[in-house]
Amino acid sequence: MNLPEDNNQVVVGVDGSPTSTSAVRWAAATASARDLPLRIVHVIDFSPVGYSGAPYVESAKVFEWAEEDGRVMLSDAVTAARSVAPDVEIETTLVPAGGSHWFVEESGRARMVVLGASGSGRIGEALLGSTPVVVASHGRCPVVVVRGETTDPSAPVVVGVDGSKVSERAVAAAFEEAAQRGVPLVAVHVWSDVNVGTFSGADRAELLDPQAFEQSEQVLLAERLSGYCERYPDVVVHREVYLDGPRAHLQAWSEKAQLVVVGSRGRGGFTGLLLGSTSNGLIRDARCPVMVVRPERA
Repeated sequence: MNLPEDNNQVVVGVDGSPTSTSAVRWAAATASARDLPLRIVHVIDFSPVGYSGAPYVESAKVFEWAEEDGRVMLSDAVTAARSVAPDVEIETTLVPAGGSHWFVEESGRARMVVLGASGSGRIGEALLGSTPVVVASHGRCPVVVVRGETTDPSAPVVVGVDGSKVSERAVAAAFEEAAQRGVPLVAVHVWSDVNVGTFSGADRAELLDPQAFEQSEQVLLAERLSGYCERYPDVVVHREVYLDGPRAHLQAWSEKAQLVVVGSRGRGGFTGLLLGSTSNGLIRDARCPVMVVRPERA
């Protein structure tokens, strides 16, 4: 990914929810495998709705309760991290405010930002659940949204390949992840973002000869992967080509993968679109952690 040398820590956010605990374990294992320090962060929420009776007590007391809750969450998160990576170097940070904006800013100094798929039940997914979407949309380093608990360490890393520039960065990240984990890489290439069923039968028959389609798309996919295959000769690569439906196919692969890697938006994304429909859908519905890679900054 060619990140600066000072981007040398894995940052993970915690909010007391089960998904954030899963994110901590995932981040701790990842940091330990790369010999990187782990920074565990809790952003304090001073919203009175999180505390019973808070509208009727002085605001200083609400702040005190929120800070105390935050310290407990950080302590619990350290315990969770140590359970999977006893020797990892850990730093904890209690942030007074900022939420997703703080994580976006910190992503410029991190190797990776890791978040749970949704927020705590106390505040509700509608509020905190938006944090992964915002950070994945604006993050300056790869952002991992942890979904589910992958228990099979031999499961492959899966990457979506569509030929766009941000897809190339996703491929680079996916090869690095597969190499670090010592697992195969499944490269999924989908010919069209549009349902081919929208073409008439005659047009479809003229446009697509199944055998020719398979051969030509396999060649294109092999070309897009060739440089990385040479750089990572020990990574076994499986190439999968489909006609349409990138989100559906990557969603299906997420049930068999330990990580899915995608670009923040692909070939069909509008210039101003921060997350494409595929990446947005996956961080909400995938069955395994999803890494979203953003375009390189100018």
